[in-house]
Amino acid sequence: MSIAVERVIEDALRASGLVYSKHEGAHGGLSGLVVELPGERKLKTNTILNIGEHSVRVEAFVCRKPDENHEGVYRFLLKRNRRLYGVAYTLDNVGDIYLVGRMSLASVDADEIDRVLGQVLEAVDSDFNTLLELGFRSSIQKEWEWRVSRGESLKNLEAFAHLIDEDDDAVGEPPAAQRRGGREAR
Repeated sequence: MSIAVERVIEDALRASGLVYSKHEGAHGGLSGLVVELPGERKLKTNTILNIGEHSVRVEAFVCRKPDENHEGVYRFLLKRNRRLYGVAYTLDNVGDIYLVGRMSLASVDADEIDRVLGQVLEAVDSDFNTLLELGFRSSIQKEWEWRVSRGESLKNLEAFAHLIDEDDDAVGEPPAAQRRGGREAR
């Protein structure tokens, strides 16, 4: 049955134009497929589809363990789980964040593959920046300051400009009030 399920999955992936590769299970684990889901905020999400005796396991790495605000990150993930189809956020043994789920072998068809992978992509792409803001705010601010001090590009940090404290005016930049076109308070 797993060969037939693998064929259904591969046909669905090809029909969707998704890049994938086969992987052999490591250390006695299940073999399966690794699918590259292209995104906008997170540019690529590798999603593993492991085909077992009774189900297909779905697993996608989202981001590493947060540096700070663990409670805020976990609250966000738990609330988000209520609105997800076929997958849920979870943590691994070191605290890295994943999306995981299962599909019964009987439910696997092109439409279900599309729904579940679509949910993985939507969740990761929609939630990625929020997770970074909640769990890595200080790191983002430090990286911003470091790049400004060296004249480096801020292009891939533009989504986080609202996290930069206006009191910490960038080197060579006018005070925050002047950048906004207003006058500073006296």
